[in-house]
Amino acid sequence: MVHTHSHSEPHGHSHSHGHAHHHHELPENFTNAFIFGIILNSVFVVVEGFYGLKINSLALLSDAGHNLGDVLALVLALAAESFIRKKSFGRFTYGLKASSNLIAFFNTALLIFAMGAISWEAIRRFANPQSIDGLTVAAIAGIGIIVNGVTAVLFYSGRKGDVNIRSTFQHMASDAIVSLGVVISGFIIYYTHLTWIDPALSLVIVIVILLATWRTAKDAAHLLLDAAPTSVNMDKIKEFLLHWPGVTGIHDLHIWNISTKEIALTAHLVVPGFDIKKTLISDLEEELQHHYQIGHVTIQVESGDDDCEQVDC
Repeated sequence: MVHTHSHSEPHGHSHSHGHAHHHHELPENFTNAFIFGIILNSVFVVVEGFYGLKINSLALLSDAGHNLGDVLALVLALAAESFIRKKSFGRFTYGLKASSNLIAFFNTALLIFAMGAISWEAIRRFANPQSIDGLTVAAIAGIGIIVNGVTAVLFYSGRKGDVNIRSTFQHMASDAIVSLGVVISGFIIYYTHLTWIDPALSLVIVIVILLATWRTAKDAAHLLLDAAPTSVNMDKIKEFLLHWPGVTGIHDLHIWNISTKEIALTAHLVVPGFDIKKTLISDLEEELQHHYQIGHVTIQVESGDDDCEQVDC
């Protein structure tokens, strides 16, 4: 495989070619998705805010505030995406890849904060109900369903592999549900004139969204604390390394996420015979990359305990 014009990367291992290619493909489409999502949502926030003020609907205003949170979340996630692709600079030897972990966490915190604000608003509305034009509410929120739905679909494909894309997808999907709730309440208010329906429904929606956010928040916290990613089976990898020909022991095995996309592994392997060391390491790296999607592998080989260097122990 070496002959495939690997002059583009001076020390290209056979797998780094495919890796780079695969890597480039992924972020590209999402960058466009983010930019489109940001523009679409920004325009909608202005429209929704304007009508919310015009017809005095707190439901629309709070929904607009919560869509503004979306725009901010999209901007942050886009920043994370572009940070992921930067190589190291200065003291940041991993680049700013981990900022994607931080941003995913911040995203979920933002959503929880937005939900708190909506709950507060809803409770206030029980105390002083207002007369609202239900049809306008339903119409504007209906546009909201389309805007959020379209944006969510853009990120649907990437939601499995990357917590950053997943939190963006959940954010948008949950917002489409919020808008649907506002549409329904608009119609109910129009036909029944029961204004308390609006805040009551918004509280139900808040609970639904908080439950959905919990998992992403947990994932993001794990990333921040350098936990081994859930996609990786630690025991399986330990087994795999121990059963590798020539390896008699393993210690200091660490697996963590450098970014929301990339996994790193470091390990010390005990290999009594040193003659196989060179191929051993490159073969191992190849396997870990291929089967476990671990791209950054650092392996240290040692011959065993000092006191029994020659003896078979």
